[in-house]
Amino acid sequence: MYKKEVITYSPEETLELGVKLGSLLRPGNVITLEGELGAGKTTLTKGIAKGIGVDDNIKSPTFTIVKEYKGKYPFYHMDVYRLEDSDEDIGFLEYFHGDGITVVEWASFITDYLPDETLDIQIDYGEDESRVIKFTANSDYYKEIVDELTS
Repeated sequence: MYKKEVITYSPEETLELGVKLGSLLRPGNVITLEGELGAGKTTLTKGIAKGIGVDDNIKSPTFTIVKEYKGKYPFYHMDVYRLEDSDEDIGFLEYFHGDGITVVEWASFITDYLPDETLDIQIDYGEDESRVIKFTANSDYYKEIVDELTS
C-alpha cells in the first residue's frame, strides 16, 4: 500500500483537489471516502464530479444510497452509511465494474462488496478550518494517480 497526505485550508481548496482528482480518473475507478460528518467528503466528491464534467449540483445521496450523473463518464455517488449492519446488495458489482466512476462515502460499511483495487481517502479535521486528506493507493495504477495529484 502506498500512502500520502495533503492538507487543505478551505472548502474551496478541497473542492479544487477533487477537480484535479476527477480529471485523472477513468471508467471503472472506485474511490472510497471515510471521515467524520462534515469533514468534507461531499465537498471532495463535488470536485471529482466537476473534474469529469458533471454539471449537476452534487448532493449527498444519504436517503437514496446512490445518485447517478452524466459527465464525460457516468458518475455514481454512493452514501452507504444507512447500510451499516446490513447485508443488502444494491447491485454494487454493476457500478464497480461498469463504465463509470464510483465514489463511495462510508465505504467501510460495504467492504465485502468493494473491488480489490480502490483509491481510499480518509478526511480528518486539522487545525483551525484545515482538513487532512490521506490517500491510500492499493495498486500501481492508483499510486500514479496519487503522485500526479500531489505533485
